[in-house]
Amino acid sequence: MVTELNANNFFSTIDKGLVLVDFWAPWCGPCRMLSPVVEELAGEVKDVTFAKVNVDEHPELASKYYIMSIPTLMIFKNGEHKDTLVGVVPKTTIAAKLNAVM
Repeated sequence: MVTELNANNFFSTIDKGLVLVDFWAPWCGPCRMLSPVVEELAGEVKDVTFAKVNVDEHPELASKYYIMSIPTLMIFKNGEHKDTLVGVVPKTTIAAKLNAVM
């Protein structure tokens, strides 16, 4: 399951454990290509919270993290930014990045 984040729940979500956040927009073709990959990983990888932020609805969050291109995946561990992936990336790459910070 992938949780929708907004200004009200973003920081409380990334503060707990390992979290992958997908910054995306509905009009973004590459975002639509990556979304099923993130959904699939969410069903397979335990002990990781998967979440997404619609940058059109929450530009303040995108701005805070200097999101210049979407899709952008950011990995947080207990609130600390650990890694970033930009663009459509393979599932194996995302899994490897998550395993590296577990």
